[in-house]
Parts: sequence; structure tokens; C-alpha cells
Amino acid sequence: MNSWERLVLAVLATWRITHLLASEDGPADLIVRFRRLLGQSVAGKLLDCFNCLSLWVAAATALFVSAKPLDWLSVWLAVSGGACALEEFLQEPVVIQPTVGDSSHVLWSETLTTANHSSADDVFARR
Repeated sequence: MNSWERLVLAVLATWRITHLLASEDGPADLIVRFRRLLGQSVAGKLLDCFNCLSLWVAAATALFVSAKPLDWLSVWLAVSGGACALEEFLQEPVVIQPTVGDSSHVLWSETLTTANHSSADDVFARR
């Protein structure tokens, strides 16, 4: 297996392990129980952040790719970066839905009611 294949495998493995630990319940809810057990400890907070956790997972998978100890640092960061890029790419896009009907009330404060103003221009003039 050449170094590029090893790098791709390391990125995919890092993404998979990190995603499992940070975002999934796991088989028989083992992972979610583990996260709950760690709670708000440093390790528990680490499991809440995909990007942070990927650094730790990539530290191990980078050993699979780097032949020389001095190469490990750059491979480690590249593997974590690749996993983070893959996570960003695979997330569902944010969809902004258009409003239906009269949307001028969206900027009104909660204290204003329809009886208190005659138009949206009056609302902005009062602020």
C-alpha cells in the first residue's frame, strides 16, 4: 500500500472513529452512556467537539501513515484536517425557508401588538 492510500485510509478512519465518539449513540447505546459517564469533565467536553477530538484520534492514525518519526507531525495535522473537512462536507446544508405572507411583524418587539401601530413604518419610527 502506498503512502497516499495510507493517508486516505487514515483520514477515513479518523473521521469514522471521531464521528462515532462525538455524534452517535453507538451499538447498544454504549457510546452515549460513555459520554454521559464523562459528563462535564475535560474528557467529556472533548467528546462534544468533533474538531478537537479528531486531533486526538488522528494522533494515533498518523502512526499508520508516517514512516519517519519527524513526518508524524505533518501527517497528524493533515489527517485531522482531512477528517474535519470531510465532516464539514458531509453535514446537511442549512436551508433558509422564505416566509409566507406578511413578514413585516418579524422585527417587532414582543411588547408591540397590532393595535399599537398602523404600519411597519410606525414601528421603526418608535424605536
